[in-house]
Amino acid sequence: MRNALPLTLLALAVSLGCQSKKSDAIVAAPTSGVMPAASAPSAGPGISGKVLERIDAAPYCYLRLKTAKGEVWVAVPEAKIEKGTEVTVANPMLMNNFESKTLNRTFAEVFFGTLAPAGGDMAAAPAAPAGTPPSKIGTPAPAPMEVGKVDKATGADAQTVADVWAKKGNLKEKTVTIRGKVVKYNPGVMGKNWLHLQDGSGDAGKGTHDITVTSQDPAAKGDVVTIKGVVRLDKDFGAGYTYAVIVEDAKVVKK
Repeated sequence: MRNALPLTLLALAVSLGCQSKKSDAIVAAPTSGVMPAASAPSAGPGISGKVLERIDAAPYCYLRLKTAKGEVWVAVPEAKIEKGTEVTVANPMLMNNFESKTLNRTFAEVFFGTLAPAGGDMAAAPAAPAGTPPSKIGTPAPAPMEVGKVDKATGADAQTVADVWAKKGNLKEKTVTIRGKVVKYNPGVMGKNWLHLQDGSGDAGKGTHDITVTSQDPAAKGDVVTIKGVVRLDKDFGAGYTYAVIVEDAKVVKK
């Protein structure tokens, strides 16, 4: 959910299997802008295809997939996937001109996401509004979930989701504590876990009912958690992923 992400291959013959155990840093070269939607697989429910090649570069596994719209590169958290396996990558996020330091290689386009369970339900991945470019998908609007009213956190820095949006100017670079329900969770993207929190406050029509949080701590969709992190404004992760308000480096406590 602090730099960027995703797809087409550059020529470089690499044998299938593990290439390096060093950690692969996310470093984005300047992008040329939004990839034309017509040239990319759908980035709404996911990217599905057959694995033609796998390259391991911790903490990611790069897969060259044969899809209905051609070959693409995707990156997912490390997994042992055999050549010929049919996979679906959920919530794909595009990174143009992505440089893998571990592989000493630049991917013209690569999608970062998570592997969907075999035969799993992709409904949790929100559909993008009609006409939304692939690299613009994901800022805020997760799939609907019944949240109800969640009791506000306690402490001097306690805020509701609506409070953070309303007071964002005064809260910039300050620590806040928010209690809410995890309505969407994407682990291991750009080296961090991404949560969408809602607590029953705010206006869904204006998007002030939902806050994006990044953390190294795990969570699960449906958990009621208390997070403590730093408010940042107009955060740009590259590839079109910008957040007007986001809470980063959060600690997550389930309660």
